[in-house]
Amino acid sequence: MTADHRTTMLNGVRSVFSIALYPLQTIASTPTDVGLWLDEQFNSHQSLIEENEQFRSENLLLKAQIQKFSSLQAENIRLRSLLKSSRKLSDQMLIAETIAVDLDPYKRQIVINKGLPSSIYAGQPILDAYGIMGQVINPGIASSTAILITDPSHAIPVQVNRNGLRTVLYGTGAANYLEILNLPNNADIEIGDLLITSGLGGRFPEGYPVATVVDIKRDPGQPFARIIAEASAHLEQSREVLLVMAQKNKPQLLSDTIKSEQNNNIEKAAKTEAEHE
Repeated sequence: MTADHRTTMLNGVRSVFSIALYPLQTIASTPTDVGLWLDEQFNSHQSLIEENEQFRSENLLLKAQIQKFSSLQAENIRLRSLLKSSRKLSDQMLIAETIAVDLDPYKRQIVINKGLPSSIYAGQPILDAYGIMGQVINPGIASSTAILITDPSHAIPVQVNRNGLRTVLYGTGAANYLEILNLPNNADIEIGDLLITSGLGGRFPEGYPVATVVDIKRDPGQPFARIIAEASAHLEQSREVLLVMAQKNKPQLLSDTIKSEQNNNIEKAAKTEAEHE
């Protein structure tokens, strides 16, 4: 030990012993190395599992967001259609949303999220981006009930867009179909004709699409033809609807008109007299 400590005479012997002891050192360190390797593998496996779970959760979240984005995109398209439709209207419009549907098989009614505070009134026309849907029948405080044009108790005055033939379109209770019952067999109406609001009765504004004729049955033994039409509005799909607001401009009374004309005449006479002077 003294010679090894003070001189380098035993370095060769040390190397020989090191070579001889290397297998023993390796065997002695094997359990530790195996333990470290197993621990690393376990931690890596656990980390991979946790990472996989995290990725799976993020994937589900992203899918849900994509579905939401698709819904928002569809809603954006519908709203753009509504705005495009409202630009064609001269009346003031209000956008509302359908919040409930009447499940009674003998009724075709919906509930919208607008009420009396929004100036909703009974008989107010409702339409979507494609045509007339119906009218309000029961305005409430926070919501209102509206009847669709396909309700069996509903009727709407229409005219054939092609030739101006006027008639009345009745609801059938079916999802998207209406019928005309009072046109003679020789009436000038054809499959494919567009039926629009005639404006008669003062309830629905004139010129809006209502339905398209899809079937005509003429029975020589009957005085009237039975005509089936399909609604132009997406009655079962439209979520957002347009409400036609009431016109606030009142017609001028005849007495007011006479007074206005008299005042104009007086002003003209005074002006003429001033020019002569």
